[in-house]
Amino acid sequence: MVQLQPPRETAGHAPDNARVATLNATYGDLPADEVLRVALTRLFPGEIALVSSFGAESAVLLHLASRVDRAVPVVFVDTGRLFPETLAYRDTLIDQLGLTDVRSVGPDAGAMEVADPYGALFSIDPDRCCHLRKVEPLASALMPFTAWITGRKRFQASTRAALPVFEADATHIKVSPLASWGAGELVAYLREHDLPRHPLVAKGYPSIGCAPCTSPVAPGEDPRAGRWRGQAKTECGIHVSAAGVTKRSA
Repeated sequence: MVQLQPPRETAGHAPDNARVATLNATYGDLPADEVLRVALTRLFPGEIALVSSFGAESAVLLHLASRVDRAVPVVFVDTGRLFPETLAYRDTLIDQLGLTDVRSVGPDAGAMEVADPYGALFSIDPDRCCHLRKVEPLASALMPFTAWITGRKRFQASTRAALPVFEADATHIKVSPLASWGAGELVAYLREHDLPRHPLVAKGYPSIGCAPCTSPVAPGEDPRAGRWRGQAKTECGIHVSAAGVTKRSA
């Protein structure tokens, strides 16, 4: 276990590039479990949440985090358009890993009734649909925290090829302990620890989002090819820009 004692990040201070550069230089090459341990117990104790989609590879990060602290706050955004299999998988992992603070959040029902009365906004304006159903609820849920943990990996898409372990947006520091992991490492970890797979993985869904915007992926395709298929869109928006997102309260 790493014994370094860095200055603790404090709430109310906007993250900056210099701080993130120091974090990457100090901890960026550590194994994923050590990154998690340092982030949860030394850098941001009580001020960090793990955001999970409970998707195809989510069990790996959740299992690693549970070995450090089963009470870590886990934020799950239920957009109202998820596959039933995802909701069932969430419940399975909560029980199996003993997670005690999973917070399911979602869009305001009244606002969605006005903005998307027929449930077709995903096909008319997918960016706005993602913003209302995912970006805004997550931004609100993360307001009490200084940092949050993501499950992104560099191999998942060209837009993530240079993903650092630590990065900053306008309001938070984001930690991606699995940034350097490949698909083979994820599968090996799932097998080694006998973790259940998302039931849609076996049906050709290596990346799973909302049901209307996710399709199976053919062998040899990019793992995220089934997300917003046929559109230029490749991200839901929560990792693209902090612009327009509610700023975290000090």
